[in-house]
Amino acid sequence: MKGPGILWMLQTAAGLSMAGPMFVVGFEFLRTGRPLAGVGFLALGAVALYFPTYLVNKIGGPRAWIRRRLGRSTDRDDDANVDERDPNAGREETRSNPLDRILGR
Repeated sequence: MKGPGILWMLQTAAGLSMAGPMFVVGFEFLRTGRPLAGVGFLALGAVALYFPTYLVNKIGGPRAWIRRRLGRSTDRDDDANVDERDPNAGREETRSNPLDRILGR
């Protein structure tokens, strides 16, 4: 079984370090009878918990950073070069068997 990766662990640690104090303050506000401030801090903590993951998803992971620095193209760039008028332009052979088309053989 494959466990979580290092990048996921770093994202979680960064999110918890930002959101942890907000959760503590939010629960304290709820406990002392200030529900509006408590819910506000809990919501802010939830946003802060997800923020590092959002950043990595928005700008890409380490592979995308390295690929961008080296100037290499991605598979999507290669697919964009295929002529849009000819649907069979990028294929070497046509698949006649429906099962092969479904399984991608």
